[in-house]
Amino acid sequence: MPTSHTRNHRNNPISCFCVCLLILYLIYTSNHFLNTSFKCSSSSRVSDVISTTETIQTDHKVRNVSITTIANATTNLITPKNLVIPYAMRHEHTQLKHIAFGVAASSLLWENRKEYIKQWWRPGETRGVVWLDKNVVVKRNERLPEIRISADTSEFAYSNRQGDRSAIRISRVVSETLRLGMKDIRWFVMGDDDTVFMVENVVRVLSKYDHTQHYYIGCSSESHVQNMVFSYAMAFGGGGFAISYPLAVELEKMQDRCIQRYPGLYGSDDRMQACMAELGVPLTKEYGFHQYDVYGSLLGLLGAHPLTPIVSLHHLDVLDPIYPKMTRARAIRHLLEAAKYDSASIIQQSICYDSERQWSIIVSWGYVVQVIRGILSPRELEMPTRTFLNWYKRADYTAYAFNTRPVSRQPCQKPFIFYMNTIRYDEKRKQIVSIHSRHDERYPLCKWKMDSPDQIESIVVMKRPDNDRWQKSPRRDCCRVLPSSKNSSMNLWVGKCGAGEIIGI
Repeated sequence: MPTSHTRNHRNNPISCFCVCLLILYLIYTSNHFLNTSFKCSSSSRVSDVISTTETIQTDHKVRNVSITTIANATTNLITPKNLVIPYAMRHEHTQLKHIAFGVAASSLLWENRKEYIKQWWRPGETRGVVWLDKNVVVKRNERLPEIRISADTSEFAYSNRQGDRSAIRISRVVSETLRLGMKDIRWFVMGDDDTVFMVENVVRVLSKYDHTQHYYIGCSSESHVQNMVFSYAMAFGGGGFAISYPLAVELEKMQDRCIQRYPGLYGSDDRMQACMAELGVPLTKEYGFHQYDVYGSLLGLLGAHPLTPIVSLHHLDVLDPIYPKMTRARAIRHLLEAAKYDSASIIQQSICYDSERQWSIIVSWGYVVQVIRGILSPRELEMPTRTFLNWYKRADYTAYAFNTRPVSRQPCQKPFIFYMNTIRYDEKRKQIVSIHSRHDERYPLCKWKMDSPDQIESIVVMKRPDNDRWQKSPRRDCCRVLPSSKNSSMNLWVGKCGAGEIIGI
């Protein structure tokens, strides 16, 4: 037996009429609706249908509504004003002009460290300021940002015995840059004077985020101990971090009061994170920001870079030059020369195998090729080799915030290293051609009865530019060994993997 409520609903003449009206109207207007592409006003037929449907569904509550009222009811639910337009359609794509760099610098180290800034700074393209503690001599026509002197911070308390009170001055770089009133800024990116930015990749990373929201973007240290001492929730300042414009506005309002509450903190970046915690904004991690709290050679880290755009490199003064037999600044310039051809792919790792000679090959594009006797799995090769030392020299050599693998004790598996020497673009074939020369060093005696990579003097790597690679799901490029007319050279192709192609023999 149906309930009385159901009987009343079914026998109500107004409800029956409305249902019939709705069915006839939908049949009549279906084709017209599909072709109008939402060109409807506040009194559109689509709105009328929606309103009528809603009235029928709640008829037991609205028994005395007239047919005219139902037909004329409007809700404006699908008008152009209320359409939810995707973020990318509402705003111009983020470009380099929308980013302001704030560089924290010291007058004592200026003469040396300004050479790093010159490598990545682009007069007329990049925007920002270097903030110093006192005036320095600047030569005419040097490729440097505008230089300003930070405001006096002597009134702020600082009680950390191991640190330096310059941390207070540096922590205010974002707020002081905001106060300059630069127009059309969406992001503030902060780094040290020994930080090198890959500016195209800065843009690529920040373009993923809605700059009208509150974002604090950066990364942790490579050292597990560093992260424990400070915080895994903190963006390490030397590696650089980004703050969206509206968050910078909120920070500027409260930062001086916030700083006064944390006199015992060590540096500028932990003060920044303390203020972010008070604002309730967590760290959004992007693994291309590199603090590089390590010593020694970056070969192991750069040769197995995470599958993400490289954004920054830091602590270059305490690390070996990334290309041997070059000054540190010249080595960075050499890397950036390769980035001009395909900045999205710079340093990205590819793995392939020479099945005939049983060699494992690692290509870190634009930087280095490593050839190893024997077949090592991709799972092993994508882990950084420990060519570097921990920031805390007494710490366990495995105390990193990521997996590493030891340098092989098997003398036959010492990698043969080929650093990029020259690079050019082949207009005819529409591809980038880089030539890598073997690094001159001694190799231990190997008793394996197999071909040795010491017969190879140079490796040619061919690749097509792939500037939109980070707009797709992340995947390593595939690598193939090509025929070579000389025994002293090897040809490699690097590019997008084909259907069904895997990394293996």
